[in-house]
Amino acid sequence: MRKSFHALFTFLVLAIVLAGCSSKEEKTNTDNKEQSEELQTVEELKIGLPTDVGPLNIYTGNLDYLTELVYDKLFAPSPYVDKPQPWLAESAEQLDDTTWIVKIRSGIKWHDGEDFTAEDVKFTYEYYRDGPANRHTHHVSEVPQIDVIELEDENTIRFECGYACPSLDTITFADLPILPKHIWENVKNPRKYTDLAVGTGPYKLVAYTADQSYKFEANTDYFMGAPLVQKLNMPIIKDPTAMFNALRSGEIDISARTVPAELQDTFVKSNNMKVAETSALSIVELKLNYDNAPFNIEKFRKAMSLSVDRQSIVDTVLLGQGTAGLKGYPHPDSPWTNPNLSTPFNAKQAQSIFDELKYVDINGDGMRETSEGKELKLSLKVSSSEPVYVRVAEMLKAQFADVGINVEVVTLDAGTMATLFQSRDFELSLGLIGPHGVADPDQFIMSHRATYLWTKGLEYPQMDTLIEKWMAANTIEDRKQISFDMQTLFNNQPTSIALYYPEEKFAYNKDVYDQWVESLGYGIINKYSFLPQEVRDAVAAKPATIVE
Repeated sequence: MRKSFHALFTFLVLAIVLAGCSSKEEKTNTDNKEQSEELQTVEELKIGLPTDVGPLNIYTGNLDYLTELVYDKLFAPSPYVDKPQPWLAESAEQLDDTTWIVKIRSGIKWHDGEDFTAEDVKFTYEYYRDGPANRHTHHVSEVPQIDVIELEDENTIRFECGYACPSLDTITFADLPILPKHIWENVKNPRKYTDLAVGTGPYKLVAYTADQSYKFEANTDYFMGAPLVQKLNMPIIKDPTAMFNALRSGEIDISARTVPAELQDTFVKSNNMKVAETSALSIVELKLNYDNAPFNIEKFRKAMSLSVDRQSIVDTVLLGQGTAGLKGYPHPDSPWTNPNLSTPFNAKQAQSIFDELKYVDINGDGMRETSEGKELKLSLKVSSSEPVYVRVAEMLKAQFADVGINVEVVTLDAGTMATLFQSRDFELSLGLIGPHGVADPDQFIMSHRATYLWTKGLEYPQMDTLIEKWMAANTIEDRKQISFDMQTLFNNQPTSIALYYPEEKFAYNKDVYDQWVESLGYGIINKYSFLPQEVRDAVAAKPATIVE
């Protein structure tokens, strides 16, 4: 099978962008000029960030929408759409089941003035594959597995996979940020690297102060056109109340923290504000630690899922502004998710399963004990800095009590919560997982091999068989159908219970900037919101949907 993504297409995109810029300079009356002039340039935007992820070292902290401002990938906009388009790549062609040829663009510069070359791509993919792990590295080292990365000439790279890799362009090439070789080849321990990130993207990170702010300046020589906003000033405001007070007072122009349901009307009705709704591609999940009893029992996990009245949580805590997780995991809006998944609420069936497993109320206090008569008391850990999640946790406690499961809610600071995945020091935990986890089909496989949803080597014969079939499949459609079977199996005995799919609603000052677009999985604070109209069109970035 041969597959090609058109060099001509992206050449035309770039040509259109440059033509648009030229048309404005020459003041000719063309369609490109009229379209370009609809977008206004702005000197500065102030964007409130709810968290600090460091100097954008992808090994120690990562917010995709921030990383994307500085770094580019071979394809764009993301792996969350059906057909990403060439970006740093000029084209990609599949020669056979395991071999791809990629040609890169010429004339692109790193932020420090050095030339971007195919050597940078080769170095990056090898560095990810052979060096310390980060959230991107599995796309080279295991799912998929790229064994050979060679330069054919100064602009061409050959990739050879260890097994079939039909979606290398749509997933891997659209996910991995490219690093500058001349900087990173000297970095022996990337987790200790603290210099400001240097990329090829539309913005340069010019200042970072821990727990205080980020400052970006436009890369006016950006190969896809100069950004519309010259400076991005991003104060870090961790407290939700302080964040929205800062927005009201004009201290910031937009909040990267989404607006909670109870505040939405306040901003919708404000004269200078708008609220934009996007497809979040994220899940608020209840994680079960399958390493320990009773969560190592498949039927127990199923009964826990059946015990959760997801719609009641959405109606009560979110005031109806969200979607109950009745289609399970991964996210139903992803093109890679089985549309027929179902995770219903059925307390009677849950009680029957608990009874069958000999978890019964022996002492008559309304709560179940183990078959040995020992108290069954589970802890549910949740971040104290997320008041909505705390309320959800309290509702879960009540719902589990209705089927005889005693759950204690334990609030922890955000820093401690962030370590639970590595430490495994939890029974139940509540939090959010974003697009990479729940909309990237390769990550769903990897999550079963890297401790998140399961651990490689831990007995799970049904899933192992399906993963073997998935790796042997050589077409995207075959892969998709096998993934659907895997998702059905997973949701019948989940280690992550999808509680709800949150709505993302961003409040912003329309008088300062009103040109936001949605990029699926990135909200409206994304690089395309700051790029020319022709580029937005090329990656199908649609105008933000305004809440009335």
